[in-house]
Amino acid sequence: MGRSRARLLAALETPASTTQLAKSLDMAVGAVGDHLTVLRRAGLLRRARSGRSVLYHRTALGDSLLRAQEDL
Repeated sequence: MGRSRARLLAALETPASTTQLAKSLDMAVGAVGDHLTVLRRAGLLRRARSGRSVLYHRTALGDSLLRAQEDL
């Protein structure tokens, strides 16, 4: 996993939207969206609609991967 995807995964300690993540990580919204799609397809994230927003959060697999990286 690359640095940007790892940062996104780590940033999802609490659910967040694409826009929130882009602002907090100083990344382009489009780039964040692309990375989130890859992470979601890998089973590391889930998304859920909350009103007009879509919030992303880590799955158990995403949590495990993040913990494993921190242990290195």
